[in-house]
Amino acid sequence: MIVFFHDLIRTLILGIVEGITEWLPISSTGHLIIVEELIGYISSDRFMEMFDVVIQLGAILAVVVIYFNKLNPFGRKKTQNEKMDTINLWLKVIIACIPAAVIGLLFDDLLDTYLFNPYVVSVALIVYGVAFIVIENHRRKEDIKHKNLDKLPLKTAVGIGLFQILALVPGTSRSGSTIIGGLLLGTSRYVATEFTFFLAIPIMFGASFLKLFKFGFPSFYELVMLIVGMGVSFVVSVLAIKFLLSYIKRNSFKIFGYYRIALGLLVLVYFAFMR
Repeated sequence: MIVFFHDLIRTLILGIVEGITEWLPISSTGHLIIVEELIGYISSDRFMEMFDVVIQLGAILAVVVIYFNKLNPFGRKKTQNEKMDTINLWLKVIIACIPAAVIGLLFDDLLDTYLFNPYVVSVALIVYGVAFIVIENHRRKEDIKHKNLDKLPLKTAVGIGLFQILALVPGTSRSGSTIIGGLLLGTSRYVATEFTFFLAIPIMFGASFLKLFKFGFPSFYELVMLIVGMGVSFVVSVLAIKFLLSYIKRNSFKIFGYYRIALGLLVLVYFAFMR
């Protein structure tokens, strides 16, 4: 019973961490790896490899719920043009996801073996933190060419999708890499963020089912922990998404860059000298 209680607390903590960090451009996988090093694992190392990916389904469901009307091409209240805009949006999302999906399938085991460690995470946190600051410092109003998601060119969407490949390195942040891609390719902060949310749906569903397939059906105990983690992740993600969309209307992404650098340095020092 004590073990169950401890694992439940760990699961709640990891669900909260996932819900916050999946959508803020600060790396959910990186944070999960760090937190797990500090609070311990649930069940087994193999289960945690699957848990860290599948728990993201809760976060994805938050996007689906919040944007259900925008993402549903069959809404009764939509005009024919609005339905076509939704279908075109889905086509852009699916095409943009193909590069990361292919690379992820080919190198999934290698990435798990060689890159899932605190040192890779810390370096990725710092590098992309610097990137956010540099990009925001040099952005000009005339650089912003795409302010409407429905009119985002397919070429730009695919370009953003290519940046999603970078997120296969833990600590990079899937949302961080695609937002950076969007900013560099001339989108507004809001368009880059929303498109990032939508890109996550097929990629994270696919990654989750791949991990489940490789792991096999979890035990009842593991299934309970997985469902609890997903539920907490869903609730926290709703709050995190609404916060981020509100924040970027008035602010840049530089604060996240500074946070990433500070966290990356802290992690590097901790695991190099204090562990």
